[in-house]
Amino acid sequence: MSAPSRSSFEVRVPASTANLGAGFDCFGLALDLYLTVRATTHDDPAAPSTIRSRGVAGTAELPTSPQQNLILRAMQHTATRLGYELPSVRLAVQNDIPISGGLGSSAAAIVAGISLAFALSGRRFSEDFALRCAAEIEHHTDNVAASLLGGFVVSFLRTDGHIVALRSQWPKDIQIIAVTPKMTLDTSVSRAALPKSVPLADAVHNLQRSALFLAALGSGNYDLIWDAMQDRLHQPFRESLIPGLADALAIPHVDGLVGIALSGAGPTVVALATNNYDVIARYLTEKFAAAGLETTTRILNSDDEGILLREKRAVTC
Repeated sequence: MSAPSRSSFEVRVPASTANLGAGFDCFGLALDLYLTVRATTHDDPAAPSTIRSRGVAGTAELPTSPQQNLILRAMQHTATRLGYELPSVRLAVQNDIPISGGLGSSAAAIVAGISLAFALSGRRFSEDFALRCAAEIEHHTDNVAASLLGGFVVSFLRTDGHIVALRSQWPKDIQIIAVTPKMTLDTSVSRAALPKSVPLADAVHNLQRSALFLAALGSGNYDLIWDAMQDRLHQPFRESLIPGLADALAIPHVDGLVGIALSGAGPTVVALATNNYDVIARYLTEKFAAAGLETTTRILNSDDEGILLREKRAVTC
């Protein structure tokens, strides 16, 4: 009798930046920076799942404990929701997204886990079901929707738990300069800094500007995006958590700079630009350097594909 074969699947998930200024908890943009995970079922079904992780400096610190690893936890959550028992797996992780950097590392891990759990189940992948699973774990949808679908995504959570996510193409002539200060900022801490309520004038301010952002992006009126990214709901309350952030957000409106914002919960700052990338990046790094923080600069494009999942060659045990 021939030995059983092992199932093996690999998924690549893009990083993301969320909010983009005024679009708090609803705007997300996928970026060409990736988390790649291969899941292979163990020869011995009774063996514990294992995780091996690597990546560039500052990105490889993913927990390797099955109880703490977010990829495996998302796989287990999805398997439970799908009604099957997740098999024991070996995860091989290549991560290029900075951990707790504001570029959607947690969202990418969740999306990777959900995608792999679907693949191992043998069931047809459902974007709607995947988004609902992701929202149950992440509790907001901006990063996960962008990582799953690619491109620029506007999303929201209905009261019945259904996720609405509308994807559109990001303009090819706008690149993203991501400057990440060398510090750790947990999303929970950044969230806790936000007030429970805001003045009506501030809510109206953000409503106007998020609507303007969509109109300006769609019409090509990039000169309006600077105003459209001005926020009153989250960035002012997070400035005290990130040395140099206030000065970084206030850099001169130089040639080529379209807009600037804190990326997600931070501490990365993203600048949207059509040219002059090195000059803009230098302005940002100088502000963080003056506050005593080293930085990593990445000049990125949007990712238009979202997740890429493929089955690897079956291995006979």
